[in-house]
Amino acid sequence: MTLREREAAPTLVFAALADDTRWEILTQLGAEDLSASALADRLPVSRQAIAKHLAALEAAGLVERVPVGREVRYRALGSTLSAVGRRLDAIGAQWERRLARIKEIAEDL
Repeated sequence: MTLREREAAPTLVFAALADDTRWEILTQLGAEDLSASALADRLPVSRQAIAKHLAALEAAGLVERVPVGREVRYRALGSTLSAVGRRLDAIGAQWERRLARIKEIAEDL
């Protein structure tokens, strides 16, 4: 899935973020690139479970694989979160305009 496709499907991002373990993984990866094994050492989750969580985060465009020698590390991608944030800001701005208009109408009555 391309970045453009992921941006068109914020539900993938929200589904990926709807899990406390994935939030913690993303937080850890925001600080530094880590392997699945390193994440399993830091979190109370098996390496196999970490791999499944990483797959979900990768499918949502929130992390990417970074080969380092024979090891695969993962890196958090802020661009996807930023894109979703921009979409949420746009929706919020639309609501603010609507509420302001409703207020104007109510005050004119």
